[in-house]
Amino acid sequence: MTKNALKYKGYTGSVHFDAEGRIFHGRVLGITDVIGFEGASVSELEKDFHEAIDDYLETCREIDKEPEKPFSGRFVLRIPSELHCAISLEAKRQNKSINQWIAETCQQEVSDAMRQ
Repeated sequence: MTKNALKYKGYTGSVHFDAEGRIFHGRVLGITDVIGFEGASVSELEKDFHEAIDDYLETCREIDKEPEKPFSGRFVLRIPSELHCAISLEAKRQNKSINQWIAETCQQEVSDAMRQ
């Protein structure tokens, strides 16, 4: 978890400072819905973050939509046993856990895709 983050009701918000505009701003992380917030001070930023989450949850209730839950960082993946074995062997060869190897491999693929 980054130091530049706020937490509220299970949601995490990024924190950035715009020196030119002299304002803090952020966005809720780990969901696809876009929820932004801002403030001229840390207390204003935190207040707006809480209000943004509360408004999001209320809006979801009003429109009968299930609010998105932040990604947990866990997912179940079913793969052929041969691939599982190959991944295990490669991770071991690199002195890494399977989780570490998969996370690093996925991160590299996402980074490469975003550069294209």
